[in-house]
Amino acid sequence: MNFIEEGLALFEVSFTTQEVLSEILSYKDNVSNIINHLIEQKGLLQMEVGNKNLLLALNKNLGKGEASIIALALERGDITYVILDDYTARKTAMRLGLKVKGTLGIIRKLYDLNKISYPALQLYEELHSIGFRVKEEIFREIFKGYL
Repeated sequence: MNFIEEGLALFEVSFTTQEVLSEILSYKDNVSNIINHLIEQKGLLQMEVGNKNLLLALNKNLGKGEASIIALALERGDITYVILDDYTARKTAMRLGLKVKGTLGIIRKLYDLNKISYPALQLYEELHSIGFRVKEEIFREIFKGYL
């Protein structure tokens, strides 16, 4: 599955933080290789959160990656969407006035644009095999019409 580059191409500019990168790159898998390539090619810009107090406050209830992305978006003020899959992080971001997209929503958009034609049930199985947690009912609702 290489939906990462296609998904990021939907956005004019894509940012991430060191906290997110530390999580992703610790796995040393295909995803981390793609992310490294995107960083090298400037397709994914790494930014640092300046407001460490906000980061620490958010990190009390959220993971470091999620907290850093929300803090960066609030700090910059010009980020259109934050990409979050964690339910608590999504709710926190929306409560703070941010627009949220999830991985599955982005992949669904790629299906709708005919950018990918990957069997949806196989996608579900592969996502589960790499530890991506999503209830089957939710997956089926997002991808109805492609199952």
